[in-house]
Amino acid sequence: MHKFNSYRAVATLSALTAAALGTPSWAFADFLADSKASLEARNLYFNRDFRQPGGSSASGQSKAEEWGQGFILRSESGYTEGSIGVGVDAIGMFGMKLDSSHDRAGTALFPTGSDGNSQDNYSKLGVTAKAKASNTTLKVGALIFRNQMLLSPDGRLLPQMFRGAMIESNEIQGLSLQAARIKDAMPAQSGHWDKMSANRIGGQGDAYSFYGGDYALDKQSTLGLHYGELEDVFQQVVVNASRTFMLGDASSLKADVRYAQSQEDGNFRDIDNKAFGAMLTYRLGAQAFGLGYQKMRGDDPYPYVANSDPYLVNFIQISDFANVNERSWQARYDLDFATLGVPGLSFMTRYVSGDQVQLAAGGTGKEWERNTDITYAFQSGPLKNLSLRWRNATVRSSFGNDLDENRLIVQYMIPLL
Repeated sequence: MHKFNSYRAVATLSALTAAALGTPSWAFADFLADSKASLEARNLYFNRDFRQPGGSSASGQSKAEEWGQGFILRSESGYTEGSIGVGVDAIGMFGMKLDSSHDRAGTALFPTGSDGNSQDNYSKLGVTAKAKASNTTLKVGALIFRNQMLLSPDGRLLPQMFRGAMIESNEIQGLSLQAARIKDAMPAQSGHWDKMSANRIGGQGDAYSFYGGDYALDKQSTLGLHYGELEDVFQQVVVNASRTFMLGDASSLKADVRYAQSQEDGNFRDIDNKAFGAMLTYRLGAQAFGLGYQKMRGDDPYPYVANSDPYLVNFIQISDFANVNERSWQARYDLDFATLGVPGLSFMTRYVSGDQVQLAAGGTGKEWERNTDITYAFQSGPLKNLSLRWRNATVRSSFGNDLDENRLIVQYMIPLL
């Protein structure tokens, strides 16, 4: 019933629009046929327990603990017919507080009021106009990114959005090109657009721009080169390469190598960071074993757009291991239970240890983090599209917070179109 009613509503709206514009309704055939819509209900409990004496170094709290319910309505149209097809996407989000208190706020699930309390609810709305010619697409409006230069985090109640314009081109086989200019960001725990700023090094810019591309040498090998610039704050070049070696029908070895060089842009203070990372993953049937290495060099930590996720092999649930001069190692294990007769169940655990951190007060520091992630997604029946997830993290540091964290996430995806 949902599918029928939603399709009829979209079809009626499109026909009226076509009539108003004098455009024949057949031009909207692909616009309608390729449209998709879904509603995601996300319930998230977040508990972060600060283990060091005196509590959090920032707030003095002994723990941050909150519970919320989020709803995410996504709508994606197809493209109108013609040499240049046009369409529109929209995303509407609503988050509400189920449990919190003044002494347990600060989980980044909700906006925080002037009194330090989490707000009862908040909402987000993003609309994106899009146009497509051949294999090139232009999008203008609200954007969610997952690429080397900008990664929208989605580990809280609602995802982060950016606002600007992006063009993607796949005209040459194997070559993917991207360019974007972003003016504003809406953090995960906010319903308002903010100016672009930098994480770790500070500074605010009028816009963030990036461009670059990835080239698939073959089905197993990819090379990438990208450039990003937060105006008057920092600029950054990222080189990435990956190669998968097939060792048999059920085994493979993947190498993922990344290098980034960052420096100041404009009149901002001097910035010097060079980041190298490599990850080797051996996959054998349902299991995967990974080893990672990451090293920072220079006088500054790794800079990236505030509230986004950095493109680093050792960025995990809480830490990014990107402090000044830091060296870190990762060991990871994954298991897909489908081959063991339990489809939908997956398990991941990893451990990252960092040292050689150059502290501002002098001397060096070290830290480590351990993650465990267990997810079960129902595959059939009335609970299909329902998933249950437990994310656990432990962090110990000689210069930062010692903490234990648990996130319990229940997600239910309802297809509408």
